[in-house]
Amino acid sequence: MRFEPVAPVRAYERVVEQIEQAVVSGALKPGERLPSERELMTQFGVGRSTVREALRVLQAAEMIRSRPGDPRGPEVLAASPAALHRSMHRLARADHVGLAELLQFRMILDGSAHLLAAELRTEADLTGLDAALESMREGVSRGYAEFSRADVAFHEVIARISRNPLLVVSEEVVRGVVLELIEDKLEHASNRTSLMRTWLAHHAEVLDAIRSADGAGAAHLAKQALYDNYAEYVPAGQRPLLTPLLRP
Repeated sequence: MRFEPVAPVRAYERVVEQIEQAVVSGALKPGERLPSERELMTQFGVGRSTVREALRVLQAAEMIRSRPGDPRGPEVLAASPAALHRSMHRLARADHVGLAELLQFRMILDGSAHLLAAELRTEADLTGLDAALESMREGVSRGYAEFSRADVAFHEVIARISRNPLLVVSEEVVRGVVLELIEDKLEHASNRTSLMRTWLAHHAEVLDAIRSADGAGAAHLAKQALYDNYAEYVPAGQRPLLTPLLRP
């Protein structure tokens, strides 16, 4: 029998794990203070350098805020959408995450967001989508930049209808990274106006499905459009990762 090598664990990592668990479990709440460095040294049974390294890690992760000279100890911070955005962006840009995985994830997110939008939308939400679609319609004649901004606004309204900040942040990050990794189809199209009109017609179909509370239809439209527009950039051998998401 052979055993696998064991990765060494530094003492500060154990300190980080315990404090993170206390925050996640609610034992430590936003606005509360951690004990002083001296008290943390006593409770954890470690030296000052270990405590300070753990606090640096927690502050970099935006779980605590520590001010030099503050005698009250580091403050526990509330979960921040901005921090989640940065963490997800780093993960999405990691070398081991390819375009196929990113596009698959975006299809899952978009499909879920559209389904929820059809089920949860209010009249105010529909008004917001109408306004975004009208801006896209005007953007066809005003140029790619305005059309693109209105397109993003349309998708942001759909994500917000979910009332789920995790979905909003995830959608924003993955949408942005996919566009960064793929040469912009519209920017280099030979007939931008024709392509913009095609996309406008697609968004009008999506809005009709959401207005009709057809969650399955809206979700399918979203996933099919992503596949139609971006699958060509994915190696053929990896496209089977995407096609199961197109089934009704």
